[in-house]
Formats: sequence, C-alpha cells, structure tokens
Amino acid sequence: MTMLRRRLGIRGENIAAEYLKRKGLQIIERNFKCRLGEIDIIAREGNYLVFVEVRTRSSASCGLPQESITAAKIKKLRRLAQVYLALRPYKNLDVRFDVVALYCAGETTITHIENAF
Repeated sequence: MTMLRRRLGIRGENIAAEYLKRKGLQIIERNFKCRLGEIDIIAREGNYLVFVEVRTRSSASCGLPQESITAAKIKKLRRLAQVYLALRPYKNLDVRFDVVALYCAGETTITHIENAF
C-alpha cells in the first residue's frame, strides 16, 4: 500500500470515528488486529456491538467505496468478530456489521450503511 493510500485510509477512519461519535455510538476500539486481519472500528450502540468497516475513496474511477467490499472480505470480518468476541467480555450484546463509506474529493461525503451484512 502506498503512503498516500495509507494516509487517505487513516483520514477516513478518523472522520468515520468522529461521525459515529456524533451519532451517539461509543467507540470501544479502533484497529483491532490479530493474525486474521484487522477490524477498523468497534463501537457500541445500545444493546449492539457494532463492527465497522471503513472504506475511503478520493476518486470515483473505481466505483463507490462500499462496492469494494467482497464476499471474501465479509467472511473475513465475521471471523475477526468471532475472535474479538472470544477475547473480550461482550457476551450479552447483539452484533451488527456496519459500513462507513467516505468519498473525499473536495467535500467529504459519508454514507453509513447499518446492518450492511
């Protein structure tokens, strides 16, 4: 990954975290990593533990940010969530997977897809 793409990704994750906080979600953890991969943001909203995948684009040439989430990525995120739940004491919460898609060309636009998969 190029440094420019990494910076864009970090910027997108920061914007997404602030957006979710403004919506009332409590950010529990960011960039949870294990040998399987990484979960961008883990938050709590009421009785839900929300696993958030953040996708950021600076150009529409490759389509919408949310369109880049493949079936393989969804499967990986579900496995990562299982690992996280085995390691953390959030046993009585429902689980939800959200996507926050950001398009950062000029003014940033945010699309939040709750219960995306």
